[in-house]
Amino acid sequence: MRVAGTTASTILQALAKTVQPGVTTGEIDEHAGELMRQHDCRSAFLGYRGFSRQTCISINEEIVHGMGGPRRVLPGDLVSIDVGIVKNGFIGDNATTVPAGDIPAALKRLLAVTEQSLFEAIGHARPGVRLAELCGSVEAYVKPRGYTVVREFVGHGVGRKLHEEPQIPNFRPPGKTAILAPGMTLAIEPMVNLGVSEMRILADGWTAVTLDGKPSAHFEHTVLVTDGDPEILTWRPREALPEMLGLPPL
Repeated sequence: MRVAGTTASTILQALAKTVQPGVTTGEIDEHAGELMRQHDCRSAFLGYRGFSRQTCISINEEIVHGMGGPRRVLPGDLVSIDVGIVKNGFIGDNATTVPAGDIPAALKRLLAVTEQSLFEAIGHARPGVRLAELCGSVEAYVKPRGYTVVREFVGHGVGRKLHEEPQIPNFRPPGKTAILAPGMTLAIEPMVNLGVSEMRILADGWTAVTLDGKPSAHFEHTVLVTDGDPEILTWRPREALPEMLGLPPL
């Protein structure tokens, strides 16, 4: 899992650097395939339930599961890239949202808050903690700051399969939840909207977009529960600007 996580992170960071005005989402996805061949791994998404791309690339109001194609990235776009790979039978899964050029302070803050909510959740990935505490920490962080979490899509356990138990919503689930234990590997992935939490699926059957058309951000890490501090298997440098967290809600 450490090898798969490092590989997934390396590929995601390389793809994030390609996000520039003028590039198409199809070109980003094609480059992902080249990188996967270079790193002797394959996409965990390609062919999954009929999905036909190497990665998920979602722009602005697209929340997740965007499909690479002819759409060109425009100045000021927010581009979310989700990379899942299979390496030696194990899966690394991670995602980030990056700007195409300069973006307004409101969007910088959306990125910063969403990324920080991921780290709030990771901080709860410790033995003996109930899963509900981890899940609830995401919404507890973003809601007072004026944002909403997507409720239809959730994080998940990950290992030899892309989606394993337990499910990891970005809000406190009802009832009794699992107690975290050393050895668990979790794909934690806040999806946070600037506007309402509701969403819809486009005609392609995959791309999820915000119901009000406002931007969304998506950050994800694969995390190992250890005997002590959580270990981020897909570690990468922080993307957003921490100073933006101090801005008042808009």
